[in-house]
Amino acid sequence: MRALLCFFAAPAFAQNAAPATPAAPAPAFHASADGLMVIDSRAKLAWPRCAEGMVWNGKTCTGSALLFNHKQALEHAAQRSKAEGLRWRLPRVNEFKRLLDRSSKPPGLNPELFPAAPREWHWTGTAAVNTQRMNTYNYSQVDRSQNLTALSAQQAWAINTESLQTTPDMGKGNALLLRLVRPATEAELATAP
Repeated sequence: MRALLCFFAAPAFAQNAAPATPAAPAPAFHASADGLMVIDSRAKLAWPRCAEGMVWNGKTCTGSALLFNHKQALEHAAQRSKAEGLRWRLPRVNEFKRLLDRSSKPPGLNPELFPAAPREWHWTGTAAVNTQRMNTYNYSQVDRSQNLTALSAQQAWAINTESLQTTPDMGKGNALLLRLVRPATEAELATAP
């Protein structure tokens, strides 16, 4: 009889218990333990707090950001990777867009995570791809398709952290700012608040 009573009492107890409140989601972005990086825990990426050429002094970024053409930006990423033994690269457009905070005043990179960030055009690693359909059997389009292919090879995606604008046709010879990215380490991901 006692066993039967306990069997029926257990569900009633469970119904009276306070419902568990879901934990608040961890913020997607946080500073690393040493303060040098911003960790995107959802994408598992690490971003320097400062644009290339600037230096983190423990509170803000100082110095002047360097300008690179697209080829120089790729070379700089390769040199930094070799020097530090980490896989630095140019970010893809969608990765960089995740950093843009439309609610910050003014909109752009979060000033708490990226203090003194220059608000200009930055290179991305996304290549400009000509998606216009061409009929290569139409002789009036054959020459045009060759010109567009050559032109798209000279262009890449760029993103403006002031206007929040992106463009697929930035000429690779232009001098733009650079903010590299790399995979976050396990230690950096473990420091999430």
